[in-house]
This record gives sequence, structure tokens and C-alpha cells, in this order.
Amino acid sequence: MVSIAERTKLDLPPIAGQEAEILAVVNENKPVFLHQTNLRLEDLQSACACALHMHQPTIPAGQDGALISNLQYMFEHPGEGDNHNADPFAWCYRRLGEIIPRLVAEGANPRIMLDYSGNLLWAFQQMGRHDILDNLKRLACDAQYQPYVEWLGTMWSHAVAPSTPIPDLKLHILAWQQHFADIFGAEALQRVKGFSPPEMHLPNHPDTLFEYVKALKECGYRWLMVQEHSVENLDGSGLSGDQKYIPNRLVARNSKGDEVSIVALIKTQGSDTKLVAQMQPYYEALGRGKQPVGSHQIPACVTQIADGENGGVMMNEFPPAYEQATRKMAENGGKASTVAINGTEYLELLAVAGVQESEFPAIQAIQQHKIWQRVNPEEATPEKVEAAIADLKATDHQFTMDGASWTNDLSWVQGYENVLEPMNQLSAKFHQKFDRLVAEDPSVTQREDYQNALLYLLLVETSCFRYWGQGTWTDYARELYRRGEAALA
Repeated sequence: MVSIAERTKLDLPPIAGQEAEILAVVNENKPVFLHQTNLRLEDLQSACACALHMHQPTIPAGQDGALISNLQYMFEHPGEGDNHNADPFAWCYRRLGEIIPRLVAEGANPRIMLDYSGNLLWAFQQMGRHDILDNLKRLACDAQYQPYVEWLGTMWSHAVAPSTPIPDLKLHILAWQQHFADIFGAEALQRVKGFSPPEMHLPNHPDTLFEYVKALKECGYRWLMVQEHSVENLDGSGLSGDQKYIPNRLVARNSKGDEVSIVALIKTQGSDTKLVAQMQPYYEALGRGKQPVGSHQIPACVTQIADGENGGVMMNEFPPAYEQATRKMAENGGKASTVAINGTEYLELLAVAGVQESEFPAIQAIQQHKIWQRVNPEEATPEKVEAAIADLKATDHQFTMDGASWTNDLSWVQGYENVLEPMNQLSAKFHQKFDRLVAEDPSVTQREDYQNALLYLLLVETSCFRYWGQGTWTDYARELYRRGEAALA
């Protein structure tokens, strides 16, 4: 096994080598919040669930082309663009470790969900930012604060699922879990049951979505957050107003007719960070009441996520707005009918009240209804599904298999062939070299050559290299591909 000391020497993050141990931990089906929550479902009319997403990409831009975080690059080049925000960004990454303890000490009842990419966690280690890591460890490991903070899993290198090669989806998911456990411990990882897709991007190709959901379930996740406009009801209709405020059941069918499902909490509205910065979810929840689910009446839950650092509203307005809303909820002595809640906490309280997952409305990825209109799922074959997709692309200008996200004005595919083609080639070469070896001997994932090649594969698939347009960022991707190819040679 590659030791921590050896890994530091090699400058490799802890993204592989512990797969069996991690899967054993995450598939322990213990309650997470149930034994410590101070909320009673019968007291609640409505709730809000807010999450903060934090990410900085890893780029080959350090001394002699070393892999560094974009955050480090910002500190080292303060005169470029908005790099002067490096220190405020770093403050945003650590500040919840001070805000939450302060509110708890006041007797308030805060809640927050946190999503940190693997790249960013590695950045803190590379940069020696123990101030940030210590604050995050307080929230992840101190039992005093566990009732208030929920960590969400994500793809290690912020890859958007629809354009990520299918065999790599689980690699990203497991890499993040291993890295999180390395920093915060297996017990903290066991409590991570919700998943936050980068860019809220949900694949809608039947095979990609199926493998994505299957991988999430195999890696112990109970639910994921989805953007309301990335899903539809099974009849192709959009989600109703009330339906967005209760859990749904995301159904994924593949081209062979297999089916898997997972609970989905619906992120409402667009990507405007003002929604979270000004605590709009709480104020919207104040005007909502209980909703019917089967024979039950359950509290409506307004779910929202935003970048935790990007933009002046998140840097400056979020802390006072968050604290003000939390204190307002505490003014009723813990008996508020509208409260903040975390996703897993909400679902566990519903389960104890007898609400079954099968009672949640069934939904699917957007545009899939058009496919299943042409192909009976019970008679599906890969050939029939691909023929239906080809026909739809030719006859329906609104049809796309690019998936959907909170940035639907951008494409993660069109115009990025010079990144996607090498990315797919590197993935194919990686699996050609290692899949058989790992199947025969799982300890191969502990080897330096495997971990080095995996690192470059995951880095090439970072969404940022297809967000900022052609130029420096696509050049970074091609350089990472070159190094990944060399690592596989």
C-alpha cells in the first residue's frame, strides 16, 4: 500500500487503494441524524434545506508545470482577473467552522449542507491551509456539531456526469469518498448519504443515467439533489408546484430494460446565488405548509444550493443573512413550524413516520419520455434505444442527450471536441490497461502507476476545462491529457 508519507512525496491525493474498506463503511445502513435530531416532524409545517458548493480546479500551472490548485494560482498572481478574491475565497471555505459553533452556543438550531470537491480538499492539503482543514474537521468530526451539518458527496474532480465516460463515474465517486475518509475519518464518511452532482448536471441518456444511479447506490448514497428543470414525470410533464417541495423517486431505465431508482430532493429555481445568499429558501418556506404523500401529510421542504464563495453576495451577504434567518427560527424556542433541516435528516424523519420511498412521485431525466414513447421499456434493446435517439435527433430540434443542469445556456459538449476526444481516449486507454489487472488483483489500485494514471484521468474530466471557453483552460486539459497518456505508457 502507498503510505501517506510516500503519497506526499509523490504528490498524489488519497483517491484509490482503499475501495473495499470504503464500500464496507458506506454501506452500513445506520441512521445518521435520527438519534441526535432535535426536530419533531409533527411540529413542522415546512422547512428549508440549504447547501453550499465549494470547488477550485487543479491546474498544471505551478513551478515547472506542477499541479496546483487554482486557489493557489490566485494567491500567486493577484493582478490577474479577479484573483484578488483569493483571500476572501479562503475565508468562505473556512467560515462555517466559526459561524455554526457561534450559533449553537447562542442556543440557535442552524442547519447547512456542505459540498467540497476533491480538488479543493487536496488544495487545502497542498497549500498547508490547516486553518481551513481544522475548521472543517470541527464540523465533520466534533459530535457537538454533527446534528447541524451534513456533508454531501460529489465527483472527486467536479466532472459533469453526462459527458463523463460511463466507466469513470464510479471512479470519481469512490475517489471522493476515499479522500474524505482520509481527512475526516471513516465515521464521518459513514454519515455522508446525500450526493451533490457538479453543476446539478443530470445525464438523460438511459444508459448513462442508469450507471450513474447504480454507482451512487452501490457507494451507499440514499439520495441526490437534482435541478427541477432536469427531470420530468413519467408521462413527460413537468413537475407541479407542490411536487417540487417533497421527495421524489428518480427512476433510471437502461437500454436493456433494467431499472434502478434513488430518492431525489428537488433544487428549485435557477442558479442565482442570491437565493441562498439572502436565505430565500427560508422565506419561501414560511409561506408553505404540509403536502400529501400517499396517506401522509408531510412538511414541505424548499431545497436550494449555491456556490459558497462565488460573487459578492455569497462573500458578503450570506453570513449575516444566514445568521439572521437562523436566529429568527430560534425565537420560537425551538417550536417553530418552519425550520431549517438537512436532507438526510428530513428523509429519516419521514421514514420513521411511516412514509415509504415507494409513495414518492416517480420521475425520470428530462426528454426520456420521448424515448420510451418509441421503445417499450419491457422490450428495450440497445439497438432500439439508439435508433429512437437517432430518429429524435433528426426530427425534433428540441431533443438532446446532453443532459440538463443549472447552466442550460452553456453546453459541456458542443465546441469542446478538442477536449472531449482526448478525454475519451485517455479513459479507454486507462481501462484497457487496468480493468483486467484490478479484477484479478484489487490491490493493483494501491500501486503508484495506477494512482498516478487515475489522477490525470480524473483531472482531465474536470468541468472547468469546458466552462471558460477555448484558450488557457482547454490548453490545461490537453496538457493533463498528455501527462495522463505518458503515465499510462
